[in-house]
Amino acid sequence: MSDLERIQPQSTQALAPAAVGDGLLRFQDLLLGQIEHLGLPTDGVLVSPTERQRALKNVDDALSELSVDDRARAVYVSKMIAAAAVGLFDAALNYLWDETVSELRRRVAGFDLKYFFDIAVTSPDRRKRLSSVEDLVEVNDIDLIRACNEIGLLDRVAATELNHIRFMRNHASAAHPNQAAITGLQLATWLETCVRYVLTLSYDQITAETGRLLANVRGDRIDHARVDEITAFFDDLDDRRAQSLAAGLFGLYVDTDRSSIVADNVRVLWPEIWPLLDDETRYGFGNRYGRFAANADQDQAAYSRELIDLVDGQSYLPEPVRQIEIDKAVDGLMFAHQGFDNFHTEPSAARTLRELVGDGGDVPKGVSAKYAKAVTRTFIGNGYGVSRGAVGYYRDMIETFSSPQASISLRAFRSPEVSSALRSSIGQEQWSELLDLLEPKLTSRRSRDLLEAIREFPATPDKLGSDSGIQRLLEAFKR
Repeated sequence: MSDLERIQPQSTQALAPAAVGDGLLRFQDLLLGQIEHLGLPTDGVLVSPTERQRALKNVDDALSELSVDDRARAVYVSKMIAAAAVGLFDAALNYLWDETVSELRRRVAGFDLKYFFDIAVTSPDRRKRLSSVEDLVEVNDIDLIRACNEIGLLDRVAATELNHIRFMRNHASAAHPNQAAITGLQLATWLETCVRYVLTLSYDQITAETGRLLANVRGDRIDHARVDEITAFFDDLDDRRAQSLAAGLFGLYVDTDRSSIVADNVRVLWPEIWPLLDDETRYGFGNRYGRFAANADQDQAAYSRELIDLVDGQSYLPEPVRQIEIDKAVDGLMFAHQGFDNFHTEPSAARTLRELVGDGGDVPKGVSAKYAKAVTRTFIGNGYGVSRGAVGYYRDMIETFSSPQASISLRAFRSPEVSSALRSSIGQEQWSELLDLLEPKLTSRRSRDLLEAIREFPATPDKLGSDSGIQRLLEAFKR
């Protein structure tokens, strides 16, 4: 019988700690002797037997929650224990991480693969190349953990603990050259963490509901009468999960291979999830549209724009896109205002512009002045009256004017079209309301001086442009 055979256990019964210790010492002496015989270094190659015993002594407890079936497929855990017993803790940590990542990928594949890729991969170019289980290896470990956390497979604590183990794996395991020392207790603790949070992973109620919803989206057409029932769990979504679910629905909708049923179902659900999203997430969807458009992905650009338009989310489009569209919308509004039957056609054009500008009144600098002049002009009316269906939109937009825009609006009386409208009683009523709306927005001294002079002007406002005192105040804006 060889030396190696003599130190092997002769049965499947667990060995007593003393026997394990003796066996490890004999094996270490034999192995290091062979390495030394080959002329190779032996110092620092193996962890001390004491640390190995400490790790192996805690393995049973660490694996106690793992079922028989789960143990049967945990081949990397076996390799981890073997490496730990030999004294190669850095290799053991690497095997433990391999088991963790393999199990996370298996859980992802069993939950919803497309949904996962939509969350894990933010680049549209990369996302297009990922579709199958085999493609999971293209997602790096940090994105794997992040996406599992965002879709609800891991909670915040689990993701934090796993990221710590990932860090140690990168800096203290055999994955990369290093001189870090790992203790037996650390190794056993990391094993317990991976067992608790990954190998025995179970879905919470919200994650289960999300999984069922995504399955339903791909299944039968959703009955509009059941939308409230189907989305009842939305009230329990935290910000993270709401953002992830929205990203998943968005991904399903812009998929060029989607079915008509999927498209219809997402259109039903999208207005329900949109109010739960923060501005950063909404801008993210606008940016995805911008990237599709820039890359000439015409179908995906069209599909993403449909969802943005569905919830009046045009104000979240990228600024270059918004500048072009606001410019076009301003032209459309002025065309309606100047055209036949303008009181009937203005509301639609005003609403389009209002939706593009959004609640915050954010207008790109390149079109800001044009926008302020157009809104002011249409708010004053055309001398015959004001479009009552549109005036509410104009008022909303004026209320979000910036200080520079308010200053431009205050000087609108110089325009012949506005001056003409100011001759009418309706135009004068609108002008008086406009001054009240602008007053709190005027911050510069010159603007406030002009406002004071306008309020004190004794004649009708259509005469403002020809008054010498007003003209002198206007000179200050040219400097």
